[in-house]
Amino acid sequence: MSTHGSHISHSTRIGLPPGPRLPSALQAVAWLRRPLSFLERCQRRYGDTFTLRVRNSGTWVILADPEDVKRVFTAEHATLGVGLANSILGPLLGARSVMLLEEPEHVRRRRLMLPHFHGERMDGYAQMMVQVTRRQAGGWPVGEPFVLWPRMQELTLEVIMRVVFGELEDERLGHLRKLLGELTAWMNDPRRLRLLAAAGPRRFATNTGYQKVIRPVEQAVLEQVRLRRELPEAQLRERAEVASMLAEARYEDGAPMTEQDLRDELVTLLTDGPTSGLLTWSFERLLRHPEALARLRAEIDIEGADGPYLDAVVKETMRLCPAAPIVVRRILEPMELGGYAIPAGTTVAPCVHLVHRRPDIYPAPLEFIPERFLERAAGTYTWIPFGGGVRRCLAAPYAQMLMKQVISTVLGELELRAVKPAAERPRKSAITFVPHLQGLVLATPRAKSDSGERAETAVEVDGRAG
Repeated sequence: MSTHGSHISHSTRIGLPPGPRLPSALQAVAWLRRPLSFLERCQRRYGDTFTLRVRNSGTWVILADPEDVKRVFTAEHATLGVGLANSILGPLLGARSVMLLEEPEHVRRRRLMLPHFHGERMDGYAQMMVQVTRRQAGGWPVGEPFVLWPRMQELTLEVIMRVVFGELEDERLGHLRKLLGELTAWMNDPRRLRLLAAAGPRRFATNTGYQKVIRPVEQAVLEQVRLRRELPEAQLRERAEVASMLAEARYEDGAPMTEQDLRDELVTLLTDGPTSGLLTWSFERLLRHPEALARLRAEIDIEGADGPYLDAVVKETMRLCPAAPIVVRRILEPMELGGYAIPAGTTVAPCVHLVHRRPDIYPAPLEFIPERFLERAAGTYTWIPFGGGVRRCLAAPYAQMLMKQVISTVLGELELRAVKPAAERPRKSAITFVPHLQGLVLATPRAKSDSGERAETAVEVDGRAG
């Protein structure tokens, strides 16, 4: 059998794997209300390969075997489609977002975007991330309960605005922050996602409430693009932020990105993504595992954001609490998966949630054990919070770096403790999963006896970042 599925063995069963017999409308309800438990129940009953039929989203073949995940992620470009499988995201990201483009256009756009989230450019973001975190954490309530998730949204939004637009004037930065905050607040309501799923992408795109919050953001983003394109080429080339570099970028044939392309890429970057939720989960998990917290704090005081245990904590958080439970692709040729000859046109979905909880790969899979990533490196097809293959999330290094800088800075400045002893459950927001109490914590400043050591660590972190 070839990796791209053009050959199907004679012993393979033809058709789709079994799955729930509920009407598609009821499967849609189960998926939208409690998708994680729905996936787990189906796996227990049908195994690692099963079929869901979700109204307005189509038929999905869920894959929880790493070998099937590998086949999908390593399939040739021409055998997979993405835009149709992810059409529900079109109104949120824009149809011209790199996340939704098909090949070969996806590869061309990716080449323009990739340098901004890899290599030396990433090093330049570190000090800014630390500064923003210190400023934001300095305004958190002290000695009284508060929730982390909204603060993490504010923090990650501030960071990405500076990555995308650099140092804007305070008035313009404040205006953009306000508009993006209103969009984020609107999207945080899980009812919005249910509306999107029930109405379908086209009707949702024209929804009055959605238009009211997205249009001002689009206008503000395009205003920034136009201002940059009015600059002399030499001056534009000197600017290091993403908006200027994309406004100046050219494809291989010399063509620039269109305004619609720029709108979709920049709105995709600026719309609150999963990082704020992952940061909230990191603290939620650490505060309920005091030994892990103590080990991490000791490492941070010596190594700042560069220690191996912090890297393991970030990876374990993403394993247990991935932002998205599935990655979807549409196969354009028949493909053998899970012992079935899956027909062309089917949407297949490597299941991040189920793969990350396989006991044969992760012993005690429901436990928070960062040490597992010190003992063994994350597997290419068994640790997949960012997807995989040529379409792996291009901002993955940025997201991991931001998490490390925020966690190390906050723990260097504050003592946190959970207000309630019981672990928080996952709750679906519009675009990700967050703790159901939104990370309810109490903060106090770190003991004064630690201040000198922390100051040295901060200088060391800032020095490396620069």
